[in-house]
Amino acid sequence: MKMIFSKRLVLLSVAAAALAASLSACVPLVVGGMAGGVLMAVDRRTSGAQLEDEGIELRGSSRLRDAFGDRVHINVTSYNRQVLLTGEVPTAQDKERAEQTIARVENVRAIVNDLGVMAPTTLTQRSSDVLITGKVKASLVDAKDVQANSFKVITERGVVYLMGRVTQREATSATNIARGVGSVLKVVRVFDILTEEELQRLGTTAAAPAAVPSK
Repeated sequence: MKMIFSKRLVLLSVAAAALAASLSACVPLVVGGMAGGVLMAVDRRTSGAQLEDEGIELRGSSRLRDAFGDRVHINVTSYNRQVLLTGEVPTAQDKERAEQTIARVENVRAIVNDLGVMAPTTLTQRSSDVLITGKVKASLVDAKDVQANSFKVITERGVVYLMGRVTQREATSATNIARGVGSVLKVVRVFDILTEEELQRLGTTAAAPAAVPSK
């Protein structure tokens, strides 16, 4: 119980810090140390996939900045090399061009393009989205039938996107949890679905002790 409370406190603290940053000067937030350790503890991606996802996000964001400058608001989120594009662009042509730009990034295997063709969201809306993300993560921590750290949560204009490598049972449970959070307009699932047997094998692999070289 103490561990669950600790994780929930970390998530709520992260949300509050992110909100404070967005209200002050839109400074990017980098979370490390204890919070990073807690959130990454049971990541179901391989270490190689995690590094690839970080590289995809960095390269993708850089190429979009080169292509569009400051006239668009696009978030690039990669999980297991599947990229989710959220945010706003001025025209349908810009939406298509953004997807084409990301498709040329190394190691991308799939793209979910959910960019809105509309004016960029306000600071008030983005601050609300940050708080919704924190509440959804905290609710997942409280749940007994899912592993909160197996999910990546993104919120844009009140729409919650759930990413992760999860079973159908976990996907359904997490979706229902997110729908129950206040101010959530819709839940979009971007999952890699595992069987229960695959999940069990992942757990066994994670729990196995590291091999010790013989002397």
